[in-house]
Amino acid sequence: MRNPERRIVGLGFSPAAVAVLRQLEQVGMLTAVRWPSSGAAGETSPAPVAALAPWLAREWPSASAVVAVGACGLVTRLIAPLLTCKQRDPAVVVIDPQARFVIPLLGGHGAGAEALSAEIAALLEAQPVLSGSSTALGRLALDAFGQSWGWRRGEGDWTPLMLAAAAGRPLRLQQSSGQTLWRELEAAAGLEFESEVDSHDDAVTTGSPELVIGPHRGEGCRWHPPCLWLGLGCERDTSLTVLERLLARTLAEHHLAEAAVAGLASIDRKGDEPALLELARQHDWPLRLFPADTLAAVAVPHPSEAVAREMGTASVAEAAALSAALSTTAAAASGGDPPAGSNGPTLLVGKTIERAGAGERGAATLAIALAPQQWAPQHGKLHLVGSGPGQLDLLSGDARRALANASVWVGYGLYLDLLEPLRRPDQLRREGRLTEERARCAEALNLASQGLNVALISSGDSGIYGMAGLALELWLQQPAEARPAFQVHPGLSALQLAAARAGAPLMHDFCTISLSDRLTPWNVIERRLRGAASGDFVVALYNPRSRGRDWQLGRAQELLLEGRPPSTPVALARQLGRAEEAVQLHTLGSLPLEEVDMLTLVLIGNSSTYVRDGRMVTPRGYPGAELG
Repeated sequence: MRNPERRIVGLGFSPAAVAVLRQLEQVGMLTAVRWPSSGAAGETSPAPVAALAPWLAREWPSASAVVAVGACGLVTRLIAPLLTCKQRDPAVVVIDPQARFVIPLLGGHGAGAEALSAEIAALLEAQPVLSGSSTALGRLALDAFGQSWGWRRGEGDWTPLMLAAAAGRPLRLQQSSGQTLWRELEAAAGLEFESEVDSHDDAVTTGSPELVIGPHRGEGCRWHPPCLWLGLGCERDTSLTVLERLLARTLAEHHLAEAAVAGLASIDRKGDEPALLELARQHDWPLRLFPADTLAAVAVPHPSEAVAREMGTASVAEAAALSAALSTTAAAASGGDPPAGSNGPTLLVGKTIERAGAGERGAATLAIALAPQQWAPQHGKLHLVGSGPGQLDLLSGDARRALANASVWVGYGLYLDLLEPLRRPDQLRREGRLTEERARCAEALNLASQGLNVALISSGDSGIYGMAGLALELWLQQPAEARPAFQVHPGLSALQLAAARAGAPLMHDFCTISLSDRLTPWNVIERRLRGAASGDFVVALYNPRSRGRDWQLGRAQELLLEGRPPSTPVALARQLGRAEEAVQLHTLGSLPLEEVDMLTLVLIGNSSTYVRDGRMVTPRGYPGAELG
């Protein structure tokens, strides 16, 4: 699926590059491709550097990244005339024609070449060659890591900071707003955090920390989490230029960064105000609207009787800013603790007024509130990842790519352990207990709503007894404008792997039934078992038997025997895809119930299933049926 926020172009130098480029094109990664030919994808003649140069020169200014399949030397000569400065040049990634290695050649941190290389390597099952000093030492790339946490980078000279980090010198950091879970990263070990500053004062910090994370502009290197809410009120048909001037003046006077703005807020009667809608559109800011009675209940420092008579609330700008900051704080409460000392929304800037100038119309008011939690659902992503049975070589390329992209992995500890070899030091692991599915879904959704890229991990396929359904239900309960991107990445289910290990038992109609009555009443489970027996389905039983539920499997055996003979083949597949994997063949009438546990999948054949030479097979058709 193509990411509309980035524009990646690809090119190749030889016919061997075609297969690699096609893989990247098929998954929607490439916006434009210059094939190693005269331009037609079906041709395979080599493309000399001179022929590729004009095409790349046209694509270069608008590209966020260039992916080249060929030799590093050729790519270096090709891009050399196009280089301007590291702040504007796209990332450049090189892949060898055999797709064994992926090399971030240019823009490793700031332009995202290292992150893109890790994503491509996961997709191609190649080796990323990451030579940046931070990555090589397992440390955070301080000039780039904030992007993964939903922040925007401020102005300043980052070179001295990165040189100091590369030299291993202790660095001092301050944070007054935004997500703080990043401090738990292995890659953040060794960083020194100064005492939290008051959110009003981080524009001028004591002791000159090398890195400041907060909403204010100032000297040094800064990351700006999206925590500011702009409360706006205006007369009908106020000019857009009035709003723009009011915003620019107020931010400048209070040393606040536009990059720290989470969104706009106002009264619902302004939901059709053209200038307000256009301001939100231009900046890609969400617009949160509140009814008058909600705003009237908010205590503000500058209420107005005139506004109360006209709008039904004594405040629009201040009350809307505080209401937006409060609502997003409550929604994100389980996604990590705010910085110390941040208990609730703070009104940073009280109501300020701007009136129309020559050729303009109307007047506007602006107030600014700081939320303890950041908020950027329009930039966040929630990936439901099916990890398969646990064996890494059975993990799909799509799932590997999602895991490589994620800043945070959320899942049950056992499933995370199986994927641990793929996790980098700059990716956070958040684990929960087996029965806390709803809490894990809520945390993952809240983190994605804060602008992070989050992988919520299930074993097998996340859409089969996994987390996808619950996560989607919670996602659908959010207002449309508060939903991050949502994508399900399928995995290999236990049912499929058990069938593959046993032979070919799923050649005819089949069903799956969970014997866990924790979420389904047992009488419903019995009705489904009887239906499967009478319908002669091949049946896969999930969650068959545990210490606290030791009788359900025996009852399922009785019900299925009502519809098929005791000689019906049964496969017991335990610990699939793991070192302890074992598959045994039995019959329904002599099923060893005591050997079955929650790590076992029970696969029961239909009336035509048989076993021969240690293989379980279900014919594609019943006796007498014609197979075309």
